[in-house]
Amino acid sequence: MPQLSEDSFAVGAPVLRIEEMERLIVERVQPVPGFEAVPLRAAPGRVVAQPIAALRDLPPFDNSAVDGYALRHTDLGAAGGTRLAVADCVMAGHAAARPLGAGEAVRIFTGAPLPKGADTVLMQEDATLDGDVLVVPAGLAPGDNRRRAGEDIAVGGLMFPAGRRLAAADIALAAAQGLTALPVRRRVAVALFSTGDEIVEPGTALPPSGIYDANRYLLLALVEKLGAVPTDLGILPDDPDALAAALREAAAGHDLVITSGGVSTGEADHVRTAVERCGRVVFWRIAIKPGRPVAMGVLAGAGEARAAFVGLPGNPAAAFVTFARVVRPLLLRLAGATPRPLPVVPVRAGFAHRKKPGRREYLRGSLRPGPDGLPEAVVYRLEGAGAITSLTETDGLIEIGDDVIAVAPGDTVGFVSYTEIAG
Repeated sequence: MPQLSEDSFAVGAPVLRIEEMERLIVERVQPVPGFEAVPLRAAPGRVVAQPIAALRDLPPFDNSAVDGYALRHTDLGAAGGTRLAVADCVMAGHAAARPLGAGEAVRIFTGAPLPKGADTVLMQEDATLDGDVLVVPAGLAPGDNRRRAGEDIAVGGLMFPAGRRLAAADIALAAAQGLTALPVRRRVAVALFSTGDEIVEPGTALPPSGIYDANRYLLLALVEKLGAVPTDLGILPDDPDALAAALREAAAGHDLVITSGGVSTGEADHVRTAVERCGRVVFWRIAIKPGRPVAMGVLAGAGEARAAFVGLPGNPAAAFVTFARVVRPLLLRLAGATPRPLPVVPVRAGFAHRKKPGRREYLRGSLRPGPDGLPEAVVYRLEGAGAITSLTETDGLIEIGDDVIAVAPGDTVGFVSYTEIAG
């Protein structure tokens, strides 16, 4: 379980700005304990547990970056037209039969080790042959087309710092070092359920006043994408006793518990009451739209068990936005990943919009070529927090700053790609 107390997130402000919330997460939440070694094929998305240094030079020897001819640059004349005898041929995976002699060149292929004495490679496209003699034009610089041993990474160099989330290229680097497994942190265990008497499981009969549960499936997919292990606890009714019992049980076996729905101020919104029976809600409003009613706190399970808690809004678009801005940094912090804010790309607005100051606002939208061909952000036709197509028919979130009150076409806004949120 993460190292949490009931005041882990406690703050005095009634409404938190996003930067303050992120600072609190970094300062007050510790990563979950536990490490393991996993094979390379299971390592993408996992968080490196300890610094990993290179075991060998990469590349391990000087080699040719192209198909061509290896030679000694000191043999070349300044005016070009230098004639060198072609003495041998070196293929990738094979070594030259002998060192390169003065006035000689060796036919060589990409990746093949340079013969001893060779320091430069002439591309075959630039080569002229006169029988068995290579004619080298002017302009070849010392070391051209040569990959030096260790230029990619030298033995002892840092490959991966602790806290790095491993990507596909990282796995390639580990494999190139001959590694078969990597030390990583334990995956975060996340319990997740939806709340509400109106919420119905897909595949069952839909009553006249019911709606199928979309949020739980959205959140389960997002949690898995971030490398955590989700437990689907289904749908719970609007009953404080049932909610409190479920939260208490979930806290005993998980690092993080996420709910959706039931966190606003309505009479049937019982999640906050249930949390306070088995833990503490430390803040429940963030300066964000959609999704201001977001509860964050700590749950107490059996014995000394503690779990972080986040209660998200019930509208799907609001649940998505608050997952991106609240759950994502918390989940990555619990996983031990190095904190990195979501990349927000400045783009030109292709729309007009007005908002209240003092909160960050997120519109669902896409990037399209403007009249001059440069990309500009356009807003989806439906802005409501319940519109699921505002997520499926767009490419990202358009971010409008806390203190901005109006956006006009041509103004600069931020754009967060959905691939960054789920990656």
